[in-house]
Amino acid sequence: MTIIRQEHLIDSIVNALQYISYYHPPDFIQAMTEAYYLEKNPTAKDAIAQILINSKMCATGHRPICQDTGIVTIWLTIGMDVRWNADLSLDEICNEGIRRAYQDPDNILRASIVRDPDGLRENSGDNTPGVIHYSVVPGNQLSVHVAAKGGGSEAKSKFVMLCPSDSVVDWILETIPTMGAGWCPPGILGVGIGGTAEKAMLLAKESLLDAIDIKVLQQRQPKNRAEVLRLELYEKINQLGIGAQGLGGLTTVLDVKVKDYPSHAVNKAVAIIPNCAATRHIHFTLNGTGTAVLPVPDLNLWPALNQKMSQDHMQRVDLSQLSRNMMKTFKLGDILLLSGKILTGRDAAHKKIIDLLNAKQALPVSLKDRFIYYVGPVNPVRDEVVGPAGPTTSTRMDKFTHQLLKETGLMGMIGKAERSADTCQSIKTFESIYLMAVGGAAYLVSQAIIKSTVIAFPELGMEAIYEFEVKDMPVVVAVDSQGNSIHEVGPKKWQQYIAAESLPIKLA
Repeated sequence: MTIIRQEHLIDSIVNALQYISYYHPPDFIQAMTEAYYLEKNPTAKDAIAQILINSKMCATGHRPICQDTGIVTIWLTIGMDVRWNADLSLDEICNEGIRRAYQDPDNILRASIVRDPDGLRENSGDNTPGVIHYSVVPGNQLSVHVAAKGGGSEAKSKFVMLCPSDSVVDWILETIPTMGAGWCPPGILGVGIGGTAEKAMLLAKESLLDAIDIKVLQQRQPKNRAEVLRLELYEKINQLGIGAQGLGGLTTVLDVKVKDYPSHAVNKAVAIIPNCAATRHIHFTLNGTGTAVLPVPDLNLWPALNQKMSQDHMQRVDLSQLSRNMMKTFKLGDILLLSGKILTGRDAAHKKIIDLLNAKQALPVSLKDRFIYYVGPVNPVRDEVVGPAGPTTSTRMDKFTHQLLKETGLMGMIGKAERSADTCQSIKTFESIYLMAVGGAAYLVSQAIIKSTVIAFPELGMEAIYEFEVKDMPVVVAVDSQGNSIHEVGPKKWQQYIAAESLPIKLA
């Protein structure tokens, strides 16, 4: 009989969540490095480089890979011979671990969980509760998987109930382009097939816990239908040319995982869930001897990349001197280094601004000739100006953008992923511009922020309006002043390139 003490599980969950906030799994680093050397699109290659540089910075600085430190999911596989020394329920034990992890003063993690999701949406303040799954099996150990999933990639989850004769591959290939770039490719695609609706979704999520091993599978014959499907989907998804951050390129997925389960004869449930560039998960086992010991990655796993290596090819822009005429010279894919002052604002701040505009009331800050950055930063620790501060998905702000451009004189926006066709038209109409920062490079971006001040809506916490002073903040021109979108033309260009070159999409 094994006795698991309450504090051992709590401490193990705390350590695991802190660990995955700043350490990528080694298999992910290896796959991203191979994707970097494979990539032929310079803009996508730079985006992958930023993700890898950011990853090593986080591994050495013990700060979050992404400002969205995720919603926590925990899988507990409990041996039947396990006994508990605890006065809390298992849910309470797990949530206490989450609470302590996210409030650790040495590495504060952003609390993103809101209660009353269709009502007040009040932040719980400590990122609880998590989503917890249980299974009970023969044995005398406790096996635990801990994952932290960002909202941007989780938002791109898809489900369909196909007819038995329908093609899973066809549906997935039709669906992937509709997901946009808000899930921060390249990442891993989890596929769940069979069971019931909820079982298919759980299978897809669980598949993301497996190690990246598509290279191994390519080198041997597949052993079952799921492996055949993995190989086909991996090749065909990468042939879409979506590429890193949706900029167009050779690598859209690093791996495809497939899990299946028996289903009703008339159903074929299919779920897909992507993991983003902040792939965060770890497994540990407790056997009654104490808290789990987690391995420290070898820093030699990361490639020798430096952000300054490519900065000579980037255009420095002083925001205090930038004019709309100057913006007309910027071309899609140009990489800019911004210096000057920018405002921040996400969903909640945009809603408050729109409400004030509709009520004909004064705004707390002028947006005229300013740039707004879609970000909700992590709280700073020690001597930081701001914590990790990567971009959030810009498409959520599309419904506000036309009115802001029309009524406030806003000059431009910074975020991640694509903009809608209507928003691109508004950008053209008002001679604005949309710039994209790299999702998955939050700590790297934060190093460009030299001053941070909350100037409006402090009650919104991380969604307040800040004024950032930045120096050499790297961004890509994603929608130019004529309304052309790199997320529209980039993947088309690289899809054609891959087809013309008959490139096999394989890890080098």
